Amino acid sequence: MARPTSRRDVLGAALAAAATAGTLSLAAGQSAAATGTAAVPAAPSRRARPLVDNRFWSSYTDWRCGDRAGTKAVAGRRPGVVIAEPAGTTDYTDPHTGTTARWEYATWTSPVHRSRVPATEAIASWNADTPAGTWLQVELSGAYSDGSATPWFVMGRWAAGDRDIRRTSVDDQKDGRASIWTDTFSVDDAASGLRLDSYRLRLTLYRRPGTTLTPTVWRVGAMTSDIPDRFGVPASEPGLARELIVPRYSQNTHVGQYPEYDNGGEAWCSPTSSQMIIEYWGRRPSAEDLAWVNPDFEDPQVCHAARFTFDHQYEGCGNWPFNAAYAATYRDMSAVVTRLTSLTDLETLIAAGIPAITSQSFLKEELTGAGYGTAGHLMTVIGFTADGDVIANDPASPDNEAVRRVYRRAEWEKIWLRTKRYNATGKVVSGTGGVCYLYWPAHPTAAQRAALAAVGVH
Repeated sequence: MARPTSRRDVLGAALAAAATAGTLSLAAGQSAAATGTAAVPAAPSRRARPLVDNRFWSSYTDWRCGDRAGTKAVAGRRPGVVIAEPAGTTDYTDPHTGTTARWEYATWTSPVHRSRVPATEAIASWNADTPAGTWLQVELSGAYSDGSATPWFVMGRWAAGDRDIRRTSVDDQKDGRASIWTDTFSVDDAASGLRLDSYRLRLTLYRRPGTTLTPTVWRVGAMTSDIPDRFGVPASEPGLARELIVPRYSQNTHVGQYPEYDNGGEAWCSPTSSQMIIEYWGRRPSAEDLAWVNPDFEDPQVCHAARFTFDHQYEGCGNWPFNAAYAATYRDMSAVVTRLTSLTDLETLIAAGIPAITSQSFLKEELTGAGYGTAGHLMTVIGFTADGDVIANDPASPDNEAVRRVYRRAEWEKIWLRTKRYNATGKVVSGTGGVCYLYWPAHPTAAQRAALAAVGVH
């Protein structure tokens, strides 16, 4: 059974309080033919007021913009930003080990982005290579709708490995108007009308002194949104029948394994879902990567994903940007955290061969066939039936064979897109409002690029 992690519950309670005082399919990575009815949905309808804005910096031109202190843009097949000459040195005391070490650093700060959506929330995500002896920090600073400014908020301290630092979110960040809840910037009182109008992101790249090592960041950006309070959404019309062949992994076959990573497999819905899509795109950890896993454990790559998405402050594997960053450590992979606005958006992606990971919460009786309820759970959407129902790889299944599920369209759309719901005690708590992870090749096909653009990701 899916088990929510405590810090996401804290976020849900805070937001609620503020608002109320493979079968028939294609092979992995293909993007052409569809199974069943080969209907390709139209692009999502445009609303009078957009709900979501995405801005990601990833091109050579992007990296040459903004402010640089010791960094430089690098061209090539996959442009990025790296350390050129350190801007200085600093001591960092890891809060999870107590170890203090000296690091050289350099920074890149984006231009100001004025969001199309004056926002109540923002989530940053990034794609990077951090060789041993390096790590990075992502920060956000912005301007509110009343003209005041935020401080620099830390959105994550990240390393692909866990030997140099412990990757971590940073708690207790607030300015009296907004707070950081693990991976999410959130206006404290959305009903006040205060919004985040614009923002900048700052990358700080770190390396061991005296070396030529450097992180390379290929993509960084943020999704900002203003999703209205809603307990339900109008059902969308079915537009596609297609199923992608995506590997099936159950988190529950790992219960009790490596309890130091969020109590073992019972809470590994996010990394299990991530690993399914990583392997759909033909990537997986090497035998050397998996050498640390007990050889008696099946599907060791799921244990690997849990370890290398684990947020040592959140004490869980469900940090959304950390999962995206993990996916992007694999060869030529891109990944973002965003929000979508309907199942039509998901149909657009599935039509182009792009599965998605969605976050939802529900009571047992709200999702027919699930057999459980959860305050927060990730699943992989892999297709749609001829009737428009959702085909999902649900990691909260007893074994790998049981992972493929079909869920009723209207029920799924409601539990995924709503921002408010009643929990088992009748208390109003939050929903995720369409949060989604998207992973795709760094060099997508034209059809994949068009599908991503149609849902606002470039």
